[in-house]
Amino acid sequence: MGQDHIRYDILAQDALRGVIRKVLSEVAATGRLPGDHHFFITFLTGAPGVRISPALKSKYPEQMTIVVQHQFWDLKSTDTLFEIGLSFNDTPERLVIPFNTIRGFYDPSVNFELEFEVPMVEEGEVSAEITAIPVDTTPKVVDADAATGEDKKEGSVVSLDSFRKKQ
Repeated sequence: MGQDHIRYDILAQDALRGVIRKVLSEVAATGRLPGDHHFFITFLTGAPGVRISPALKSKYPEQMTIVVQHQFWDLKSTDTLFEIGLSFNDTPERLVIPFNTIRGFYDPSVNFELEFEVPMVEEGEVSAEITAIPVDTTPKVVDADAATGEDKKEGSVVSLDSFRKKQ
């Protein structure tokens, strides 16, 4: 097998992150989610460019999952990141999340899930390391019809593992 000089793996990752960019841009433009759609977004909290409060960072030092559903505000989406206001235990927070730090995106209303292999980042590492995707890493589109259906509290942080099929 020949060497992949085109880097299809990186192109595919970027294309799938474009789905998230497009969806969040449309929600930002209208200010609301269409129908029953809502999102679970898992991201690396220590990655370069991520801005969260020290309280959230200490509670979730490696990664966290946010739920974008009924109560969010000031959603803004650019080519490289999104910003959102959410409430955690009745405390308003402003989060800035670069798209290349997202490890998972899940919309349980239609059982749509994207997973990304994003390496964990040690404190002080440079952002170029998080964008370097190994050659054998490929994004996965997962059929998530095994969602648990458990009621989640608004603003709660949950693990996407509760929605994945058990093997």
